[in-house]
Amino acid sequence: TNIGSILASVNPYKAIPGLYSGDAIELYRQHCLGELPPHIFATANECYRCLWKRHDSQCVLISGESGAGKTESTKLLLKFLSAMSQTSLGAPASEKSTHVEEAILES
Repeated sequence: TNIGSILASVNPYKAIPGLYSGDAIELYRQHCLGELPPHIFATANECYRCLWKRHDSQCVLISGESGAGKTESTKLLLKFLSAMSQTSLGAPASEKSTHVEEAILES
């Protein structure tokens, strides 16, 4: 659920098909926070928009107990931000994944 600009989420401990796909990235990149159901991509999109449109520095705090999904949430945020940066550079869809993206996600 969204609580203002805070996203509270629960680890379902199983994969949910399509939840974090390229189509989901495209959907959430086209909408502002609160226009679609709560999603980590909505939070990431808000950060991206604030960074580039308002020139505000951004920080994302991901918190939770062991096994809550903090590492996976971080990877998803970085995946979204990487896709957004590739789109803003005008890269074709076939080049959305770069060696830089892979290195960041693997770190």
